Amino acid sequence: MKLSRSRLLETLKQQIRTNKHIIGVAAGSGLTAKYAEQGGADFILALSSGRFRQMGVSSLAGFTACANSNEIVMDFAIRELLPIVNKIPTIFGLFATDPTIHIEDYIRRIKLCGFAGINNYPTVGLIDGQFREALEAQGLSFAKEVAAIQIANQLDLFTVAFVFNQSQAIDMLKAGADVICVHLGLTTGGVLGAKQIQSLQSAKRLAVDIFNACDEVNPNVIKMVYGGSISRPIDVQFMYDGTDIDGYIGGSVFERIPAEQVITTVTKSFKETYNVQYEASIQKIMEGFANKTDYVDFIKDYISHHYMEEITLNDLAAILNLSRTYVSTLFKTEVGVPFVQYLVDFRLNRAIEMMQEEKLPLVTVAEMVGYPNYAQFSKIFKKRKGVPPTQFLKR
Repeated sequence: MKLSRSRLLETLKQQIRTNKHIIGVAAGSGLTAKYAEQGGADFILALSSGRFRQMGVSSLAGFTACANSNEIVMDFAIRELLPIVNKIPTIFGLFATDPTIHIEDYIRRIKLCGFAGINNYPTVGLIDGQFREALEAQGLSFAKEVAAIQIANQLDLFTVAFVFNQSQAIDMLKAGADVICVHLGLTTGGVLGAKQIQSLQSAKRLAVDIFNACDEVNPNVIKMVYGGSISRPIDVQFMYDGTDIDGYIGGSVFERIPAEQVITTVTKSFKETYNVQYEASIQKIMEGFANKTDYVDFIKDYISHHYMEEITLNDLAAILNLSRTYVSTLFKTEVGVPFVQYLVDFRLNRAIEMMQEEKLPLVTVAEMVGYPNYAQFSKIFKKRKGVPPTQFLKR
């Protein structure tokens, strides 16, 4: 996707106004990028660590001397990302402290190849201790990354700046960064995940402190977070709640962790063909129902897995190849309450669990149990429980 920097900025800000947030995906292959685009990602980051993830090794390999980071990105992104990603921009993960390149010439090359912008990765911001001191002493410093962002800005390239503290964020803003992304450390979770670096609470405090400093320089900058203990949609929502964070960038959560889980499970299921156990409700459909109880069990099973989605008795009757009237009568006879009442009670009980255990905003709870309209949720809650959700929570 080829857009001017100003047009791209306006497009992203329009997405923020419309969807309340934007999503960036750090992709290490054309496959990831292709389906991230289809899933609604707003931009793709081409990072060397993403490529290493696809090789089955840790993202940390992007910080070792086993390969040239810039050459890795240039090679796979030109062959796999740029030809496939058509509707959203692809951002080049630039190792700005590479002492073997002329940084301005290299950024010009990035632009000529068709990339929409750059991101400072790998970044020395993830390195500390004596090794960091030695790098700084040799001029291989975070300041080099700031300079690269400034050059890219002057060349009308879009820039995504990873930062780790307030002073770095301010330096990047002064260099013209379009996105300030607080890097919260290596993504935890999954098989290859590193040790947890930040808790969600401390990560949120850090991000808020950095973005408060940003507001004093440029309150209109796009604010995003990356990595750390954020590994689920609910974690991202926690970061958004009560803040002006505009979006989230993920790598492992979109690429490594799903692959680890799904490929392992699918492989085991093929290996154990003669003994494989599918989800109970789906298996019953495949094998046929033996009695009325099976039909009711299927409906209960389906609700427990899909209560957060729209569910109608018509749809379930169609799945079972039965008439709606028959299914309705059967369910009430076997369970003792009508289908709709059972569904509502299940959702409200799940909502109460979330309210008590996870301390989520009530609007979020409503959406997570299948009620995108909070007013409707509150009305139904009061009717079934006697008080509205706010009073129930206080009580």
